Amino acid sequence: QVQLVESGGGLVQAGDSLRLACAASGRTFSNTVMGWFRQAPGKEREFVATISWRGGSTYYADSVKGRFTISRDNTKNTLYLQMNSLKPEDTAVYYCAANRGLSTQPGDYQYWGQGTQVTVSS
Repeated sequence: QVQLVESGGGLVQAGDSLRLACAASGRTFSNTVMGWFRQAPGKEREFVATISWRGGSTYYADSVKGRFTISRDNTKNTLYLQMNSLKPEDTAVYYCAANRGLSTQPGDYQYWGQGTQVTVSS
C-alpha cells in the first residue's frame, strides 16, 4: 500500500507560479514511478506528467510542456510539480499517483491521493 497526500494548491492569477507537493508513505517510494494528473469540472482526468523512480526520465503532456516541471526527492518521499506561467485552463483538481511503470494512462496507476485544487483566474 502507498498513501499519498497532496498539498500546495490555491487560487492564483494567470502568469503566477505554484509548487505542488505529494508526500508518500507506505511502500518504498524510491522504487515507485510517480505521476501527476488533473481533472477539471465536467472533464475526464488527464495526464500531466510522470517521472521514473530514479528521476532520470520524465514525460509531460503537450499542454504543460515547458511550463511545468516534475521532480522527486526520494530522501524525503516527496513528489513535486512546479507550475509556472499558469493559465486559466490549468484550473483543476490535481492528483498524484503511484505506479509500477511509466504510463500516461490514469487506469494504470494503482494508488491515488485525494487531490488539491488549483484555480487560476484571468
